[in-house]
Amino acid sequence: MRPTYPSYSDDEIARFCTNIADAARDRRYALQAEELKQLQAQVDSRLKALEEKRAEYETWLKRREVFLARAEEGVVKIYADMKPDAAAERLAVVNTDLAAAILMKLDSRKAGVILNEMDAKAAAVLTGIMASAARRV
Repeated sequence: MRPTYPSYSDDEIARFCTNIADAARDRRYALQAEELKQLQAQVDSRLKALEEKRAEYETWLKRREVFLARAEEGVVKIYADMKPDAAAERLAVVNTDLAAAILMKLDSRKAGVILNEMDAKAAAVLTGIMASAARRV
């Protein structure tokens, strides 16, 4: 035997739906507000993690820049203390941009003597790089 259910008219069903519509809407808004709060909390925690990473990277970058500046000073001093013919020979085999950067940091007389000791083509390439770098600055 099947259970029997009371029959409702369309008018009664419409009134019931109208009566609970505000409560259902309020509940839906409350659920959405709670979900938004959770999402905001997730966003805030991710922003905090990103900010911590950014600070960590900035610290690392500053340490790296200090290290490179020290290393650069050391390399320039090494080439400044070398005999011009030995420095020319060494600079001829390193990366041309690096060689030009080192020469630009040296005293102009010392750089001129080193360039004079170099192969004419290599000296011309380095001079071109140094001139273009000086224009950019």
